[in-house]
Amino acid sequence: MLEIEDKEQQSLNPDFWNDSKRAESILKSIKLHKKIVDEFKENESAIEELETLQEFFKEGELSEEELDIQYIQTKEIIDQLEFKTTLNKKEDELSCILEINAGAGGTESNDWADMLLRMYKMWTDKKDFKVSLLNRTDGDVAGIKSVEIEIEGDYAYGLLKGENGVHRLVRVSPFNSQGKRMTSFASVFVHPMVDDSIVISINPADIEWDTFRASGAGGQHVNKTESAVRVRHLPSGLVAECQEERSQHMNREKALKMLKSRLYEVELEKQRAEKDEIESSKMKNEWGSQIRSYVLDDRRVKDHRTGYTVNNPDLVLNGELDGFIKAFLMWVGGKH
Repeated sequence: MLEIEDKEQQSLNPDFWNDSKRAESILKSIKLHKKIVDEFKENESAIEELETLQEFFKEGELSEEELDIQYIQTKEIIDQLEFKTTLNKKEDELSCILEINAGAGGTESNDWADMLLRMYKMWTDKKDFKVSLLNRTDGDVAGIKSVEIEIEGDYAYGLLKGENGVHRLVRVSPFNSQGKRMTSFASVFVHPMVDDSIVISINPADIEWDTFRASGAGGQHVNKTESAVRVRHLPSGLVAECQEERSQHMNREKALKMLKSRLYEVELEKQRAEKDEIESSKMKNEWGSQIRSYVLDDRRVKDHRTGYTVNNPDLVLNGELDGFIKAFLMWVGGKH
C-alpha cells in the first residue's frame, strides 16, 4: 500500500509527464499493484463469507449443498491467489520476447515450429495480449526455421518463462508418403522485454551494426530497401535482429531494446545460479533437455518436469496452456 501511495504522489508532481515513458511505466505499476490489493481483499471477503455461512449451517439455516458450493468457490479464489503469488519477481511483470527455432529434420521440424507459433498466438489471443512479429525465417517447403515475436501484456514473461526448453512432437507425418511415425523437435526461448523501469547500459563502442533486406512476408516495399538491422554485442557475442518496421531507424531502436532484454536475461540467469545451483540454466539452453512431449496418436501432452498431462492434444495446440503454466509455477514455488 505504501508503494502505491508513493507512486501516486509522484504522479501528482507537475513535472510528472516531462518524461512520458517513465510516467507510463509508473502508472502501469500503480494499476498492477492495485489489482493485487483488490485480489487480496476479494480473498478476505470470500473467507469471511464462508465463515458466516458455516455459522448459518450450524444453526440449521443453510443446507450442506449450499455450504459446499461456497466452499468450492472460496477454494478457487484462494488457489488462484496462491498461483498469482508465484509471480513475485520484478521481471515477472514484464512483456517478453518469445523465440522458436526448428530442430534438425527439415520440413517436419519446420512445420512443428509453425504449429508452436500458432499455439502461442492462440494463447495470447485468449489473454488479450498484443503480439508483434520481430523476425521470421520460413522453411524451404513449409513451416518456419525460426521466428521471434514480442508479446505485450501484464506478467507475459512471468507466465511464459516456464516454456523455455525443447518441445518434442510425435505424430504420423503428413509429409511422409509411407505414413511413418515421426519425432520432431523445436526449442523455445523466452526473454523478459526490458522497459524504462530497468536500466541496462551498453557502451556504444561494444556494439556493431549491420543492415540487410528484410526476408519473408512484409511486402515489396520492405524487401526493396535495407531496412532490417542486426546488432551484435561484442563482449558477450549476443545478436539481435529486427525487420518488423519499414523504417531502419525504428528497427534499430527495437533491435537495441531486444539486445538489452537478452543482456538482462543473462544477468538474471547469473543471479539464479548464484541463489540456487539446483535451478540452473542448463535446462533452458541444452538442446537435449526436453521439457514437454506432444504425442498426437497416443492423445497426450506431458510436461516432463511437473508430470502435468492433458489427454487432448488439440486443446493444447489451440492455446489451452494455463494448466501447464500453473503447474510449472507451483512446482518451482514449491522448490523454494
